[in-house]
Order: sequence, then C-alpha cells, then structure tokens
Amino acid sequence: MSSSTHVLSDGQLQVLDALPPDQPVVMLNLLRFHDQAVYADTDQAEPCSGREAYKRYSQTSLQTIAAVGGRVIFGGKAHEALIGAQEERWHQAFLVQYPSPAAFRAMVAMPQYQACVHHRTAALADSRLIPLSAFQAQP
Repeated sequence: MSSSTHVLSDGQLQVLDALPPDQPVVMLNLLRFHDQAVYADTDQAEPCSGREAYKRYSQTSLQTIAAVGGRVIFGGKAHEALIGAQEERWHQAFLVQYPSPAAFRAMVAMPQYQACVHHRTAALADSRLIPLSAFQAQP
C-alpha cells in the first residue's frame, strides 16, 4: 500500500479485486527495519529505532485488524533464506488473516489506521505484503 498517501493504488486495488471476494485472505508481511526510524516530519515523532516505530504502529494496527474480523495467525523472527535471494534478508514475518479482501480494504481506510501508518513507513527499510488465498478445487 502506498505509505505516503495512505490510499491503495489502482494496481493494488486490482490485485485485491482479483482475489476470491468471499474467501479469507492471508497477508504475508516481510519486514526489514531501519536501525533508526526515518520520519518524514521529524517534528512529530521522538527519535527511536525502527523496531520501536513499528511497535507504535502495531498498537493501533492490531486493533484495526481485529475491528474488521482479522487476526494475526503467525508472527516471528525471519532467518536467512534456504532458497531464494541471499541478499534479501528480513527481520520479521507475519501472517495476518482477514475474512475477505474487502475487510482488508476497510481496515486500511479506517481513520485510526491511517493516523498510525506513518510509524510503519518510518520503521521499515524494506517490506513485502503478499496476499495469499487458498487453492480452489477444480471442477
């Protein structure tokens, strides 16, 4: 999602629209933190580590996830890849399940979510957000 405007781009909306609308979606979050958070407006935030800025984001984002019926189904430390680009290293990974793509869209549109997402932006040097859906039975 676009962290500067807090609105999903047309391309991101197309990805969500291509998902089964009446099925749960799991979002794979891969996170790499800045050593020091990088806030666009340094007057609005106390200096802190990237991990601390992400904790600030998480305090509200976990509430908004729950408010739309979502839940964190896994969170943990990411280790070096067994298979994949060795230069692509992640600090943490999360799996967050939402009842539907519409629930995810509703969550990112919530004013309280939009008010906290700047902490996420400041916290992360790089990230991936990859929607996952269950295999559908073939007729």
